[in-house]
Amino acid sequence: MFDVLTRFFRKPPPEPAWLEVGQLRQRLAGSAAPLILDVRGADEFDGPLGHIADARNIPLSELDVHQAELAAAGRSVVCVCLTDKRSAAAASQLAAAGLTGVAVLRGGMKAWREAGL
Repeated sequence: MFDVLTRFFRKPPPEPAWLEVGQLRQRLAGSAAPLILDVRGADEFDGPLGHIADARNIPLSELDVHQAELAAAGRSVVCVCLTDKRSAAAASQLAAAGLTGVAVLRGGMKAWREAGL
């Protein structure tokens, strides 16, 4: 019974923020640049669209294994994928695990490349 009540009254994890390409570009140029977490597979990360400089590649399917080390890094995290579906799922997973300062790049690598970056 207590478990049921606890689940009923528990606050849901905060929703991750959404960043536009220009906002991420500004943050990367700042003094406290976020960790870019690319959750695509290695073949996509190294593929034709490439990746954002200094991005860390952890596929979404492996994210749960790396949550503690991401939290220990003490940096804000911006999740990226091809569009923004997997990265939104990754950001929600990280937020549910207690990480704060988690965001999603709206439009993903497609938007990043369309902006000429």
